Amino acid sequence: MEQRRSFLKAAAGAAVVSQTVRGANNRVQMGIIGIGTRGNQVHQSFMRNNDVTFVAACEVQRNRLDQFATKAGGKMATYGDYRRLLDNKDVEAVLITAPDHWHSPMLVAACDAGKDVYCEKPVSNAIEPALRMVEAVRRTKRVVQIGCQQRSWQHFQDCGKMILDGYLGQINHCLLLFGGGGGGVPQPPEKPQDPPPDLDWEMFQGPAPRRPFVPSRLRWRSWWDYGGGSITDWGVHLTDVMHWYMNADAKAPLLTSGMGQYVNSREDPERAPDTFTVIWKFDKFVATFTNAVPPPLDPSMGMSDQYGNYFFGQRGMLLVNRYGHEWRPSPQRVPAGRGAPQSQTPPPQPPPIKAEKIMDAKGMSEDPDSKFGSPTVRHTRNFLDCVKSRQRPVCDMEIGFNSTLPTLLAVLSIRQGRSFTWDGKQARPA
Repeated sequence: MEQRRSFLKAAAGAAVVSQTVRGANNRVQMGIIGIGTRGNQVHQSFMRNNDVTFVAACEVQRNRLDQFATKAGGKMATYGDYRRLLDNKDVEAVLITAPDHWHSPMLVAACDAGKDVYCEKPVSNAIEPALRMVEAVRRTKRVVQIGCQQRSWQHFQDCGKMILDGYLGQINHCLLLFGGGGGGVPQPPEKPQDPPPDLDWEMFQGPAPRRPFVPSRLRWRSWWDYGGGSITDWGVHLTDVMHWYMNADAKAPLLTSGMGQYVNSREDPERAPDTFTVIWKFDKFVATFTNAVPPPLDPSMGMSDQYGNYFFGQRGMLLVNRYGHEWRPSPQRVPAGRGAPQSQTPPPQPPPIKAEKIMDAKGMSEDPDSKFGSPTVRHTRNFLDCVKSRQRPVCDMEIGFNSTLPTLLAVLSIRQGRSFTWDGKQARPA
């Protein structure tokens, strides 16, 4: 614990405010912190814009860092410690794609160093660090985009406008489906061992509790110390769309109740369960999130085309996901004795819901050439525009926090076996 405190103290004291200079051709000069699979993907999306350049990179695994720098080409400063990258005055903005437990200290330090930030979702793996991120952005007024990139996808925007315009009528239930688990496939217990020579295990752990190294910890998403399994990793995408469509970007659930079970994996209190269900009560609707997803209707899809966000309204239902969307109308019946008298003019009615299903198997891969294009390319474009204009991006820190919060409350509920309320500042047992 003392090691962890010392590490955090050093990290907090290392950030210094820097003044950066815009690069040639008005390019935004960026650094990347964390170079895993998603880090490479987001970097590639940034590079489809012609007004950005990456001048620095940071990664705790030296082989990854060297491979990235070689592949990126050009002159690039490389670091094993993110604080040294933030000291670099050539860096104007940073891309944070490190594990979730690192998002908060890195973003807070970046804001204090005068950098704008594109940070992957979820904002954090715990509530208190996420609140520190919100405070830092409010205090420094930096431009921050959270990587809930579906906000920048055209078919999500089109469906959202129709929902907000009342196409489904009053919506009473939101169903969130994603088929991923948390703990993964069954694994035998691992014996602690020395970390690989190219890995800075101390830096990887950072603000997390100190643990002995085992290889599976590098697949960090299912470990409570670093992530939250699919509950937070994919859950935040689904809660973000729910908040957006329900006009609830500034709202939090009134009550959160979740349960999990280790059905297909070895029971491990340090890791997310592979089977879960969460229920949220909001002010005007309820929502359910589960990883029970029906098999795909279209075998050409890489995963089930029935995952995603379902909205159930008075007039019908919408399913929207990365493959596309589907509208289904409800039968419209007029109760006996409730019809309008012949002498009265009936009130204007919205257009009838048209049954429609538009899907594209390439959508899940975010292929820029697919029917819907790449949301991450558009999301990075929005961020770069806001860096220059100083406007709020489409998924700013406040929105990103509120979209992450239901998933973090869900983790609390699952881990502690009780329901939680939110008073605007902290979670309280119900």
